[in-house]
Amino acid sequence: MTTFLEIRDLTMRFGGLMAVDHLSFTVEHGQIHGLIGPNGAGKTTTFNMISGFYKPTSGQVLLRGEDISGLKTHEVARRGVVRTFQHSTLFAELTVLENALVGTHMPFRPNIFAAIVGWDKEDRIGAEARAREALEFFGLDHLAGERAGDLSHGHQRALGMAVAYASHPDVVLLDEPFTGMNPEETRRMMGLMRNLRDSGITILLVEHDMQAIMGLCDTITCMSFGKFLAEGGPKEIRNHPAVIEAYLGGARHVA
Repeated sequence: MTTFLEIRDLTMRFGGLMAVDHLSFTVEHGQIHGLIGPNGAGKTTTFNMISGFYKPTSGQVLLRGEDISGLKTHEVARRGVVRTFQHSTLFAELTVLENALVGTHMPFRPNIFAAIVGWDKEDRIGAEARAREALEFFGLDHLAGERAGDLSHGHQRALGMAVAYASHPDVVLLDEPFTGMNPEETRRMMGLMRNLRDSGITILLVEHDMQAIMGLCDTITCMSFGKFLAEGGPKEIRNHPAVIEAYLGGARHVA
C-alpha cells in the first residue's frame, strides 16, 4: 500500500546553513499530524518545501507515491496540497464570500483576481456554491457580506481555513493556526480542525501551543536543529526525554 504523504531524506541548505538535514517522516491519510520543535528547528522551512515555496536541496516529498518536490506552489495545490500561513493572507478589502471564491480557484489560476471576475456564468454559480459551502462548514456563512479586514482574529483564521477548504484539498498544511488566539478561539479552532479531519482531509500542522498539539494530534513528529528527533502519540512525545531536553529541559514546555 502506497504511503499517503512521505517526507524522504529532505534537505535544505542556505549557503553554509543546513536548515533541514535529511528529514524523514510519513503522514497517514485522515490524520492530524503535528510537526513541533524549538524555534529554529526547521519546521517552517519543511512546510515551504512540501508546499512548493522552496525547492529542496535534496530529498523528496511524495504524495501517493508521486514526487512533488520542486513543483511550483500552484502545481502542488492542484494535486491537493494547500497551505495556510502564520500571518493572515486574506484580502482585507474583499468580503468574506469573495475571499472564499478566491479559494475555489486557488489551485487552478495563478491570477487570483480571475477567481472573482474571469469566468463564465456557469463557473461562477458552481464556484459560489462551493464558497458558501466552505463558509457554512466553518460557521462563517452569516458573515458572508462582511469585509474580511473587519473580522475578529479568530474569524480571520477560520476564514483562512475556509479559503483552503474551498479548493477541495486532500492535505491542508497549517502554520501556527493558534497564534494570538484566546482560549475560547483556540477551543473553537480545535473543533474546526477535528471537523476538517472527520471530513476526510489530512492535516499537517506546525504549532507552538503544546496544549492544542497534545489535544488534537494523532501523531507528532519533533524536530531539532533541522533533524528528526522523535515521533509518537501525544502521551509518548510529552514524556520523551529527548523532546523534553530539546525544549530546554522543562517538561512544562511540552506538557
